[in-house]
Amino acid sequence: MVLEHEDDLKVVGEASDGQEAYDQARSSRVDLVLMDVEMPKLDGIAATRAITKAQPEIKILMLSAYADDERVMHGIQAGAVGYIVKDASPEEFVRIVRATASGQDVVSPYLANLNPVVLARMRKGAGDEPHGAAVEVSNLDLSPRQQEIVNLLVLGKSNKEMADKLCISNDTVKAHLQHIFRKIGVSSRLEAVVFFLTGHRAA
Repeated sequence: MVLEHEDDLKVVGEASDGQEAYDQARSSRVDLVLMDVEMPKLDGIAATRAITKAQPEIKILMLSAYADDERVMHGIQAGAVGYIVKDASPEEFVRIVRATASGQDVVSPYLANLNPVVLARMRKGAGDEPHGAAVEVSNLDLSPRQQEIVNLLVLGKSNKEMADKLCISNDTVKAHLQHIFRKIGVSSRLEAVVFFLTGHRAA
């Protein structure tokens, strides 16, 4: 509704799931995709990765109801060039869409906590499939279980997914994560993942 009031922007299609979004992006002439993070069949991150691989010229902005650090990180890693939270003001929403469509490297306020070095490194592998974490944690005096959690954290797994994978409780996962955060001197999941992937802390 917001975009349809802008004379220089045209909505050419809508998709109800990630697979349909991918199919439409392949078959339609689009410059920019607004990709919801939570999509059925194929989630927004996976759909973004697929579109980026097939048609890297298409710009993708992630769209979510939450200003969630992990969603920002994984969206950028998947190939998105920006991120918008759904409760952004109409003016801010249109500004980011218009600027991104015109080729400007816009960093929305929701990405402002990441420094340019970190963003560049995250974007370098944009569109790559997730792979087994190959992070070096032996010098941090982490237990084997905590090293497993680090590997799952880097892959973007939720606490519940970690708990199910390792057959432990959510509370145990949280305790391990807090220990890891204290050990490396960070306070969020995003900072921890950036630490392990790049050796740089978000600042």
